[in-house]
Amino acid sequence: MTVTLDEKDVFALGPAGAVAAVREALAGGLDPDGDVPRSVLPLAYGQGLLMPSEHGGWFGVKVATVAPGNAARGLPRINATYLLHDSATLRPVALLDGVALTTLRTPAVSVAACLERLRALADGCGGGGLRLVVHGAGPQGEGHVAAVRAHVPVADVTVVTRRGGRVPGWADRHLAADGGGVAPLVRRADVVVTATSAREPVVDGRLVRDGAVVLAVGSHEPAARELDSVLMGRSTVLVESRATALREAGDVVMAIHEGALDPDALVTLADLTGDRAAAAAPADRPLVVKTCGMGWQDLVVAVAAYRRKAGNAGDARLS
Repeated sequence: MTVTLDEKDVFALGPAGAVAAVREALAGGLDPDGDVPRSVLPLAYGQGLLMPSEHGGWFGVKVATVAPGNAARGLPRINATYLLHDSATLRPVALLDGVALTTLRTPAVSVAACLERLRALADGCGGGGLRLVVHGAGPQGEGHVAAVRAHVPVADVTVVTRRGGRVPGWADRHLAADGGGVAPLVRRADVVVTATSAREPVVDGRLVRDGAVVLAVGSHEPAARELDSVLMGRSTVLVESRATALREAGDVVMAIHEGALDPDALVTLADLTGDRAAAAAPADRPLVVKTCGMGWQDLVVAVAAYRRKAGNAGDARLS
């Protein structure tokens, strides 16, 4: 029996459940560098992406499309569907809303990667909560704020876009990127999120304070970046997978090309397991978490969402 998980079913897992799924998979020995690379297919009006992965008795694949022209049509730029299989029989067991899955799992990976640093920052705030600056007012900006809030107190959220505008319900203010008020907020921010479609840096790397966390998720092409080489050169740079970062992460690729970043200095999610975590990300410099999105992330969160629905249904056929 193949069950369907719509947007509501996927989001019901919640950011805390998604972060837990990612961390449990990594703690259980999942090595992101062993994952299957995604396939990017050029299409007449955009891109098609195929993202398969197998782990822990499950196989899944996300089929996503990116259509830049859809904005002018009033349609979503990204569409996606996820199909989950039981590895033992290869039967399809669940069909999930792929856009909701991507929206949930992307911030889950970001927060899973830096949770210890976030908790340390929150402890240093004396209970006042963290200060966030979020570049991008879309679902990923909102999702990252929700994922951080699910784990540590948040005192203040500023969203920054090119033109500014209406303040979304999850933020305290909405500023234009070229306004004079952004720089001082970045200087004091505990967490900076970049979740944009920009192809050039949106953050001045000189402004980010030592010890702050930067979560960069907007780019997944080698010629597009949101962070400059100044920031990449003075930070600990944490990536999902070394191979993926060197292939797809423009923030990493261009900083290496410009001589600001040593590829051997990259820290991976696998480096954060066990006793290596503290040494891998020292607290006296910024921590940049740069992700591009990988198939295993969709898989482990999809399985968690499926199991949650199965448990709520009380149906042994779904377990």
